[in-house]
Amino acid sequence: MNLTEKDKLYNWHPYTQHQIAQDFPAIVKGKDALLWDENGKEYIDGIASWWVNPFGHSNKFIADAIYEQLTTLEHVLFGGFTHNKAVQLAEKLVEILPNNQQKFFYSDNGSTAVEVAIKASFQYFFNQGRSKNTLIAFEDAFHGDTFGAMAVSGISLFTEAFQDALIQVVRIPVPVKGKEQETLASLQKAIEQHEVAAFIFEPLVLGAAGMVMYEPEILDELLVVCQQNNVLTIADEVMTGFGKTGKTFACQYLKNQPDMMCLSKALTGGTIPMAITTFTNQIFDGFKSDSVNHALFHGHTFTANPTGCAAALASIEILQQPKTSVDLERIHQHHLQFQQRIQQHPKVATTRVLGVIFALEVVTDNPQGYYGNLRNRLYNFFIQNGIILRPVGGTIYVLPPYVITDEQLQKVYQTIEAALEIV
Repeated sequence: MNLTEKDKLYNWHPYTQHQIAQDFPAIVKGKDALLWDENGKEYIDGIASWWVNPFGHSNKFIADAIYEQLTTLEHVLFGGFTHNKAVQLAEKLVEILPNNQQKFFYSDNGSTAVEVAIKASFQYFFNQGRSKNTLIAFEDAFHGDTFGAMAVSGISLFTEAFQDALIQVVRIPVPVKGKEQETLASLQKAIEQHEVAAFIFEPLVLGAAGMVMYEPEILDELLVVCQQNNVLTIADEVMTGFGKTGKTFACQYLKNQPDMMCLSKALTGGTIPMAITTFTNQIFDGFKSDSVNHALFHGHTFTANPTGCAAALASIEILQQPKTSVDLERIHQHHLQFQQRIQQHPKVATTRVLGVIFALEVVTDNPQGYYGNLRNRLYNFFIQNGIILRPVGGTIYVLPPYVITDEQLQKVYQTIEAALEIV
């Protein structure tokens, strides 16, 4: 019995209907942008394994940092203690984040980073004796799978079974080109009609919605409206953070900055689960009181895990190396060239590029759901041809490790072109 067969006996995979799921390749090795399964088949990881491995698989620099930390201090509780890696990571974050982000709360993954931000938003006003019970989020957003994160996510496939248990959220249109004023008006109306604690958004790119993109200018306008109305703002940079959009953070395209940011995925270079919610000093000070009831009573067993902090520090060090900037621009230019080549294809409706993110919409007479037949046929075609891509409905996107070679990237593009012929 091979690994794939044993896996089917025991394991419950995410986002999977096991009644109809096909066998999963069993990956046994990874290096840079490549993965190998138990049969020796090679795959190009065109999505950095759900956007977490910007510096490639089995990165020795990060692995060495982890090993050194594991043999020094693998973990210590962060409730009542601190340690050098948490302090060093905080100092590094202050250096690279927008300058209003000054306080850091550590958790485990993107969903929990969002959960912390949502709880902090409600309690910030509770501590002032005010009741604000509503959040604003974009339609089609995705912020995670814990209950608060689900509530502000707009993809019904992921949330419909839990609608009656979710907090109150007003959804506004994504401000794509031509809808900017509609979004702005919807935000203003929501603030007028509800007691809004916070507006949460994916800055410039909605990842799970299919890499839907919008401009920084309209997001700046939305932030100004929130600031004028005492509505807190939360930037979910779980996907966009650490170079994906061409800047370290997507919020660096903005003139105005959010009150909170959520970080995870590429934070540790794809090695150890870790997340951070960042805050302004103003938000942090809203929890300081002689009353213990005003403290943020939220925590995780592995909060600020020293090994995770060491991985994050190593990952950020690689991010700041000149070669990484060169790789980001190299991939961006290849995306633009591919866009120029493919955008007139009769099976391509639209294309878009931002940083190392490329996306195209497939022309189809039969629009289907998130996990519809079109998506599944495309996904299986890519896997059969040794390319790991996960189309979202009829959207094919590429978001590769920054270390992907030009030859590997061209093979990804060529396989996409071949896939369009089966649509």
